[in-house]
Amino acid sequence: MTARTLTCLVDEVENLTPDVFRVSLAGRAEAVAHAPGQYLELQLDDDTWVPFSIANAHRGDGLIELHIQHWPERENSARLRELMQEARRLTLRLPGGDCVLDPESRRPLLLVAAGTGFAQMKAIVEAALVADPNREIDLWWAARERRDLYLERLPREWAAQYPGVRFHAISEIPPEEPFDGDGVSGHLGRVDAVLGSTLRNVAGHDVYLSGSPGMVYACIDVLASLGLDASRVFSDVFAYAPRDPLVPTVGSLVKQREASS
Repeated sequence: MTARTLTCLVDEVENLTPDVFRVSLAGRAEAVAHAPGQYLELQLDDDTWVPFSIANAHRGDGLIELHIQHWPERENSARLRELMQEARRLTLRLPGGDCVLDPESRRPLLLVAAGTGFAQMKAIVEAALVADPNREIDLWWAARERRDLYLERLPREWAAQYPGVRFHAISEIPPEEPFDGDGVSGHLGRVDAVLGSTLRNVAGHDVYLSGSPGMVYACIDVLASLGLDASRVFSDVFAYAPRDPLVPTVGSLVKQREASS
């Protein structure tokens, strides 16, 4: 799709936690069309555009959902929060990004997100389940503490409603109450370490990752030794923070471990 610049109405701003808020925007249905996994850029001023994953699959109703992390100490974040509260209309540029759900694939999905990276995965899950309610989907969502899993109820609902969906919640700080439930499992630690200690084989999966470059590549290095297919792994990080190779071979990982030991 060719990127378009348009104006949307601010429909609703909702606090999900003290640090994350959800924004609903409304525009013409054909103008806001996008593939699941793509992002938009929001204009702060003439020279500043800020990217955000679109948190919903395109439904033809003209609505766009964003999940925005608020960092009070960061100037752009404070300006954005103020803009969302005061503006009735926002200027957007969309769609962007090639990390999108492959409409032709029916392979099991392995989705890995950190923090508000869940927004991108939410759109992918929604579209995948509309296409095939029995699709095998493992969603791994990592955060520092449980409250940072700001929409935890939603993947729990997916796991309860759809037979192929499993939700894996990861927290670095032990939660007061256990995560485990129907189709839900809880894990403690860093996401890359949890994947390495829990998974055995990811061959045959389509893998999508959303987070910082450090998080994404740490996870890829773990998954590379578990049968990851380099042609079936997707992340926006590959576009703005590429490395060579994106996915290392098992042999190079062994040499890397030997060199560091």
